Amino acid sequence: MAKTSKKIRVTLVRSLYGRGKTHLACVRGLGLRRMHHTVEVENTPAVRGMINKVSYLLSYEEI
Repeated sequence: MAKTSKKIRVTLVRSLYGRGKTHLACVRGLGLRRMHHTVEVENTPAVRGMINKVSYLLSYEEI
């Protein structure tokens, strides 16, 4: 029986201006390009780590 993988909907709600290189890399790694851009990503430990690192810039919900 195949387990359905959960997804997370992530939206960039704060500006990237003045942020560090590692935080910019996390946001780009999630696939976010500009403010108010929304993407759906797989719920994996790597993605969770990126979301936790820049959580102050994002809004997110499990779907």
